[in-house]
Amino acid sequence: MTVTTKLYRFAHGRTGDKGDRSNISVIAYDARDFDHLVAHVTEDAVRALFAHRHPGAVKRYLVPSIHAMNFVIDGALDGGVNDALNLDTHGKALAFLLLDMPIPLPPRFAGGAS
Repeated sequence: MTVTTKLYRFAHGRTGDKGDRSNISVIAYDARDFDHLVAHVTEDAVRALFAHRHPGAVKRYLVPSIHAMNFVIDGALDGGVNDALNLDTHGKALAFLLLDMPIPLPPRFAGGAS
Protein backbone atom coordinates (compact mmCIF):
# COMPACT_ATOMS: atom_id res chain seq x y z
CA MET A 1 0.00 0.00 0.00
CA THR A 2 1.29 3.45 -0.95
CA VAL A 3 0.78 6.15 1.65
CA THR A 4 0.18 9.56 0.10
CA THR A 5 0.46 13.06 1.46
CA LYS A 6 0.09 16.57 0.09
CA LEU A 7 2.95 18.22 -1.77
CA TYR A 8 2.76 21.28 0.51
CA ARG A 9 4.15 19.19 3.39
CA PHE A 10 7.48 18.95 1.52
CA ALA A 11 7.63 22.07 -0.67
CA HIS A 12 6.49 25.64 -1.02
CA GLY A 13 5.68 27.56 -4.17
CA ARG A 14 6.14 30.86 -5.94
CA THR A 15 4.08 32.03 -8.90
CA GLY A 16 3.89 34.52 -11.68
CA ASP A 17 1.86 35.08 -14.80
CA LYS A 18 2.27 36.96 -18.03
CA GLY A 19 -0.56 37.00 -20.52
CA ASP A 20 -2.00 33.50 -20.76
CA ARG A 21 1.13 31.84 -19.29
CA SER A 22 1.55 30.90 -15.65
CA ASN A 23 4.73 29.78 -14.01
CA ILE A 24 4.77 27.96 -10.71
CA SER A 25 7.95 27.16 -8.85
CA VAL A 26 8.04 24.26 -6.40
CA ILE A 27 10.90 24.45 -3.88
CA ALA A 28 11.69 21.54 -1.58
CA TYR A 29 11.95 22.43 2.10
CA ASP A 30 14.59 19.69 2.53
CA ALA A 31 17.18 18.84 -0.14
CA ARG A 32 16.80 15.15 0.74
CA ASP A 33 13.29 15.18 -0.74
CA PHE A 34 14.15 16.87 -4.05
CA ASP A 35 14.73 13.71 -6.11
CA HIS A 36 11.49 12.23 -4.79
CA LEU A 37 9.58 15.37 -5.77
CA VAL A 38 11.18 15.36 -9.23
CA ALA A 39 10.06 11.76 -9.69
CA HIS A 40 6.44 12.50 -8.79
CA VAL A 41 5.76 16.12 -9.70
CA THR A 42 6.22 15.61 -13.42
CA GLU A 43 4.99 17.48 -16.48
CA ASP A 44 2.38 14.75 -17.03
CA ALA A 45 1.18 14.91 -13.41
CA VAL A 46 0.86 18.70 -13.54
CA ARG A 47 -0.89 18.55 -16.94
CA ALA A 48 -3.40 16.07 -15.47
CA LEU A 49 -3.91 18.24 -12.37
CA PHE A 50 -4.64 21.29 -14.55
CA ALA A 51 -6.68 19.38 -17.17
CA HIS A 52 -9.81 21.35 -16.25
CA ARG A 53 -7.94 24.54 -17.26
CA HIS A 54 -7.09 23.02 -20.70
CA PRO A 55 -3.40 23.95 -20.77
CA GLY A 56 -1.80 24.11 -24.19
CA ALA A 57 1.58 23.00 -22.88
CA VAL A 58 3.30 22.24 -19.59
CA LYS A 59 7.09 22.46 -19.39
CA ARG A 60 9.21 21.72 -16.30
CA TYR A 61 12.62 23.24 -15.65
CA LEU A 62 14.77 21.76 -12.87
CA VAL A 63 17.00 23.95 -10.70
CA PRO A 64 18.82 21.36 -8.56
CA SER A 65 21.20 23.89 -7.00
CA ILE A 66 18.28 25.31 -4.99
CA HIS A 67 16.19 22.07 -4.89
CA ALA A 68 13.51 23.63 -7.07
CA MET A 69 11.57 23.13 -10.25
CA ASN A 70 9.62 25.64 -12.29
CA PHE A 71 6.55 24.76 -14.34
CA VAL A 72 5.54 26.96 -17.26
CA ILE A 73 1.88 26.36 -18.09
CA ASP A 74 0.56 27.85 -21.33
CA GLY A 75 -3.08 28.58 -22.04
CA ALA A 76 -4.46 27.99 -18.55
CA LEU A 77 -5.38 31.56 -17.57
CA ASP A 78 -8.52 32.20 -19.64
CA GLY A 79 -6.53 34.54 -21.87
CA GLY A 80 -4.67 36.28 -19.04
CA VAL A 81 -5.46 38.62 -16.16
CA ASN A 82 -6.61 41.45 -18.42
CA ASP A 83 -8.89 39.23 -20.52
CA ALA A 84 -10.35 36.89 -17.90
CA LEU A 85 -13.37 37.51 -15.75
CA ASN A 86 -12.22 34.69 -13.47
CA LEU A 87 -9.34 36.33 -11.58
CA ASP A 88 -9.21 33.60 -8.92
CA THR A 89 -7.47 31.28 -11.38
CA HIS A 90 -4.32 33.38 -11.44
CA GLY A 91 -1.15 33.49 -9.42
CA LYS A 92 -1.30 32.07 -5.93
CA ALA A 93 -4.55 30.20 -6.48
CA LEU A 94 -2.86 27.98 -9.08
CA ALA A 95 0.13 27.42 -6.80
CA PHE A 96 -2.20 26.31 -4.02
CA LEU A 97 -3.83 23.86 -6.42
CA LEU A 98 -0.43 22.38 -7.31
CA LEU A 99 0.75 22.26 -3.69
CA ASP A 100 -2.42 20.36 -2.76
CA MET A 101 -1.43 17.58 -5.18
CA PRO A 102 -1.19 14.15 -3.54
CA ILE A 103 2.22 12.48 -3.76
CA PRO A 104 3.59 9.27 -2.26
CA LEU A 105 5.23 9.77 1.11
CA PRO A 106 9.00 10.21 0.62
CA PRO A 107 11.00 7.04 1.38
CA ARG A 108 12.65 8.51 4.48
CA PHE A 109 9.19 8.78 6.08
CA ALA A 110 7.84 5.52 4.71
CA GLY A 111 10.54 3.29 6.23
CA GLY A 112 12.86 3.56 3.20
CA ALA A 113 16.39 4.86 2.91
CA SER A 114 17.21 8.41 4.03
